[in-house]
Amino acid sequence: MDIQLEPAIAAMVAEFIAAGRPKASNLSWQERRAGYLASAVLGGEREEVGAIEEWQSSNYAVRLYQPLSSSAEPRPALIYFHGGCFVSGEFDTHDRQMRMLCNRAEALVFAVHTPLAPEHTYPAAHNDALAATLAIMADVEKWHGDPARIAIAGDSAGGHIALITTLRLKEQGAPLPAAQLLIYPMLDAAGDSDSYRQLGDDYLITRDMLLSGFHAYLGELPATHPEASPLHHPALSGLPPTHIVTAEYDPLRDEGEALYRKLLQAGVTTTCQRQLGVIHGFFQLAGVSHAARQTIELITMLIRHL
Repeated sequence: MDIQLEPAIAAMVAEFIAAGRPKASNLSWQERRAGYLASAVLGGEREEVGAIEEWQSSNYAVRLYQPLSSSAEPRPALIYFHGGCFVSGEFDTHDRQMRMLCNRAEALVFAVHTPLAPEHTYPAAHNDALAATLAIMADVEKWHGDPARIAIAGDSAGGHIALITTLRLKEQGAPLPAAQLLIYPMLDAAGDSDSYRQLGDDYLITRDMLLSGFHAYLGELPATHPEASPLHHPALSGLPPTHIVTAEYDPLRDEGEALYRKLLQAGVTTTCQRQLGVIHGFFQLAGVSHAARQTIELITMLIRHL
């Protein structure tokens, strides 16, 4: 394979390979969480926003970002679920990206944190994400948000959670978001794709890391279950317009693009963009990655045009 990575990412990959490709599954959950949080500085500047407030329900927490600019018109809103392979991630791992989206889209950004595995296993995160989404959608006008211009989004495990949440909303007959934005989502708990086989060892976010996270969350739920592997969900029709972002050197690349094709076949308005020269997790590397900055601008445009 002719490998062409962005320079900063190429250096990170070379360092990982030189270190012997350390396995995430050999680390404690606390070490995995601390390592993920430590990488947040690669996200670039922590921009000022207009206001931040947080609240906690019994099962989930929400951090709301409000933009600096004032507006007499109701704002679009983004409900965002963070990545971390179901076992790590928190508000501060994604804080820089949420601030950027809030300011650039002049939107309300609701970051949702659901309890992590293995302490909380399936269906905890799915149930809590749905509860948080229903609560936010019901109250969005309280923050001067437009209920007709709400998008649901997430990266990696958060992309999985976002998709399952929209599917559950549809199943319940609840109002659907205006769009869903899925950034390299985790869609196949079996890891059964060519990109898993070809890209699963060298590119920092490895097959071992992804599948051990799936296993910690799903427990005994079979990988064939539609809420374990929503790539194979039988009821994809009727979903809102969807945009998918994939990364060239990501084990999850093929399943994200397979979902794009399945959504098209199901009659869903869908677009998909593969970013070249980057790996899984690049969305959080805006401090060192041009592709990350471009993806933030793309998502900004999608939110503005809800």
